[in-house]
Amino acid sequence: MTKRISLKFLEAYLLIGFLGFLLITLAGSHMIESLLEEEISESLYQSAYRVAENESVKNNISSSNLNSIQANLYMISDYPSTVVWIINSEGDIIVSTRKDISPDQPIALQDFDPSDWGSNYYQVGNFYGYFQDTYLSVLAPITDNMTTKGYVAIHYLMSDLYQKRGEILFVIQILFLVVYVMAAYLILIYRHYVHKPLKEITHGASEFANGNLSYKIPVSSENEIGYLANSLNYMAEKLNRNGEYQRQFISNISHDFRSPLTSIKGYVDAMLDGVIPPDNQEKYLKIIAYEAGRLEKLTEGLLTLNELDIHKRLLNIQTFDINEVIKKTAATYEGDCTRRKILLELVLSGKELYAKADVEQIQQVLHNLLNNAIKFSRNNSTIIIETTEKNDKIFVSVKDHGIGIPKQSLHRIWERFYKTDISRGKDQTGTGLGLSIVKEIITAHGENINVISTEGVGTEFIFTLEKAK
Repeated sequence: MTKRISLKFLEAYLLIGFLGFLLITLAGSHMIESLLEEEISESLYQSAYRVAENESVKNNISSSNLNSIQANLYMISDYPSTVVWIINSEGDIIVSTRKDISPDQPIALQDFDPSDWGSNYYQVGNFYGYFQDTYLSVLAPITDNMTTKGYVAIHYLMSDLYQKRGEILFVIQILFLVVYVMAAYLILIYRHYVHKPLKEITHGASEFANGNLSYKIPVSSENEIGYLANSLNYMAEKLNRNGEYQRQFISNISHDFRSPLTSIKGYVDAMLDGVIPPDNQEKYLKIIAYEAGRLEKLTEGLLTLNELDIHKRLLNIQTFDINEVIKKTAATYEGDCTRRKILLELVLSGKELYAKADVEQIQQVLHNLLNNAIKFSRNNSTIIIETTEKNDKIFVSVKDHGIGIPKQSLHRIWERFYKTDISRGKDQTGTGLGLSIVKEIITAHGENINVISTEGVGTEFIFTLEKAK
C-alpha cells in the first residue's frame, strides 16, 4: 500500500510540474503580452497626444514647410525602433521619422478611416497594409478650433515586444523550475516522515495479526502518524494484557470450580462404593451441600458480572433516599453483627438524602461492601457507614477495623477471583468476585470508588453517587 501511495505522490509531483510549466508558458505568455501591450500602447499614446497638442505641429501641418515638425519628431520617441508619422486630414503621410518618406512626396494610405478605431486608441497589425511586419500602432488626432487637421501615428515593432515578453517569460520559467526543484525536498520529507513510518506501522500491524502482541512499532514522532503508532502499540499492549487476564481468569475459575467439584465427587463416589456407611452419610451430605452452595454463589457472581457487561448502559436510573437504603441494608446484617459483637454505626447526612442511580445495583454494592467489612472485621469492633454531600455529589463510606489489605495488593483487589494471601485463610466461602461487581456497577454509573487500607488497622471504601436535584 505504501508503495502505491509513494508512487502516486511522485506521479502527482511530476504532473504538477508538467502542468505548471505548461500553464506558465501558455497562459503566462498571453498575460505578459497583454500587459506589455497595455503598458507600451498607453505610453505611445501619451507621446502621440503631446505631439498632437504641440502648437508648432498644429500651425505647420497645413504649410509647405514641414521640416520643423520633422526635426521635433525625433525627440519624442520613448522606445527604440519606433516610427512616428504625421498624417494629414486626407490620409496622406506627410512627415515620418523614417527616411523612406519625404515631406515633399507624401504617401497616401489606402482605406485610411480613423472612425474604424472607435474607442480604441491602439491597434496591432500592418496599419492599412503599409507595413510588411506587425506593428502596435496608436493614433492621436491633431485638432485646432474644433477641427481635425490631421493625426499623429506612432508605430512600435511587435517583434521587440515579443522579445521583451520572451525575456520576462524566461525569467519566470527559471524561477518556476528553481522552486519546483526545491519542492522536490518534499519528497524526501514525505519518505522520512510518512512513507517510512507507514511502512513500520504496516509491519507492526502484520505482527499483531500474526499474534505477536509484544511487538513495538518503532515510531516515536510527535505527529498524527506517531499518535497512530502509539495507539496501535497501546492497543496491542491492552490485547496482550487481556489475553493474560483471560488466561488468569480461566485458571482462577478452574481452580475455584475444581476444589468443590473434587470434594463433591469424592464423597459421592465414596458413598456409592460403600466406603462411607449409611449412618455417617448425613455428615458428608452436609459437606456436599456446603460445596454445592459455594458453586452456586460462584455461578451467580459470574452471571452478575456478565449481566453488568451486557446491560451496563441500560441502567434503571431513579431518585431514591440513599440513607433509607443504607438503613435497610444494614438491618439485614443485624444477626451477624450481634453474634460477633460488631457495632454497626450509621453516620448519615440529614434525615433524607436523595441520590440519582439504579437503586437495585447500589443495594448490591452496599451488600458486597458491608458483607466484606463484617467478614474481615475483628469481634467487638466497629463498622461505620457514613454519607456526606459535596458539590452535587454524595459520598458513601464503609469503614471497618479489620485485618486490612496489604499495600502491594491494593491495585489488584478489583480483579475477578483475586484474593489476598491474608483473606484466603479467613474467607473460605468467598468467590473473589464481590469487589469486581462493585467496581463494574460504580463505573457503569460514571462514578468513582476508592479504597484506603492499612494492614492490621482496617479498610475504608468510598464511592460517589449523583445527588438528585
